[in-house]
Amino acid sequence: METEDCKEIVIIYNDALDERIATFNTEHIDGDTVLKWSDKGAILVATSNENVIGFVRSYPYSERLCYLGIAEFSIYVSSKQRGKGVGGRLISDFLEVLISEGKWKVLSRVFPENRPSLSLLIRHGFREVGTYRNHATLNGVWRDVIIVERLLGKSVK
Repeated sequence: METEDCKEIVIIYNDALDERIATFNTEHIDGDTVLKWSDKGAILVATSNENVIGFVRSYPYSERLCYLGIAEFSIYVSSKQRGKGVGGRLISDFLEVLISEGKWKVLSRVFPENRPSLSLLIRHGFREVGTYRNHATLNGVWRDVIIVERLLGKSVK
């Protein structure tokens, strides 16, 4: 990610936030937030004609030493680019980055109704671990999330 990508990342994220199918967050972010994300993990962008059309970011699962090889992640694709393979390319490249960083597992939480995201992840080797019931509220409504994971590198058996 380049600093100049922040503006387009903000637009993609805030648009997804407004759709209410990808995050519990309800407040729009700004470029400073994106820069802070880059301090905590990897951010990869997908571009078309030099415009950011999607991104994936990792962040620590836990600060405990025994979990340093586990990353959580979020992926967002511009609404105009969904269904065109952008997410798949991002995930493939992202997994290679995580392996090169020595990560042994990557996980995420997905709203059950976000079927396109769940399908994408299953196609890329993730498995559904289970469901957190009433994990948090979004606009005053309790929401479940499905936990997905993929083992990486030497942890794959």
